[in-house]
Amino acid sequence: MTGRSPGPRSQAPPAGGAAADVTPVTRPPGELLSIGAAAQLLGISERALRYYQQLGLVTPCGTTPGGMRRYSDEDLARVARIRELQSLLGLNLDEIAVVLRNDDRAAEIKQLYHDERTGADKRTELVRESLRMQEQLRATVEAKRASLDQFLASVDERIARLEGALEREAGSTSRATDRTHQQTG
Repeated sequence: MTGRSPGPRSQAPPAGGAAADVTPVTRPPGELLSIGAAAQLLGISERALRYYQQLGLVTPCGTTPGGMRRYSDEDLARVARIRELQSLLGLNLDEIAVVLRNDDRAAEIKQLYHDERTGADKRTELVRESLRMQEQLRATVEAKRASLDQFLASVDERIARLEGALEREAGSTSRATDRTHQQTG
């Protein structure tokens, strides 16, 4: 493994993003970033980065002699992946931990598969393991989609009830108006 193995947690990261009026971070490619610069570039708070590290979702590639975290392009890509899994798929941090562990393992498998010392039987085993991981990911996404479908159906039911209530209100208002016109006319 890469040493970035995520631990399970389902809590959301602490709230707070980067300030909107801060000058954008510019840097040469490959230069390591401080936690503040990394957070600003990613559009999240330093606290969220620390939280992801605490959970084992991301590990800064290094620290200064004074203990300050330093983030590489790979670290930034990993945090961007976490945010994508949260926003796009709505995964919680436990689910994200599993996806990241599988991503790490997939990278190892790819490396082993392409190693000239890896025999045909081992390659077949590696492909089967990759297939199982992709099937598990699909099941996770499918479960999330089913939950979203149920939620959407519930919202549609409420919309239909409210539209019905509006129609009834419009009907009773027009009947009341007709009665008023009949009484005054």
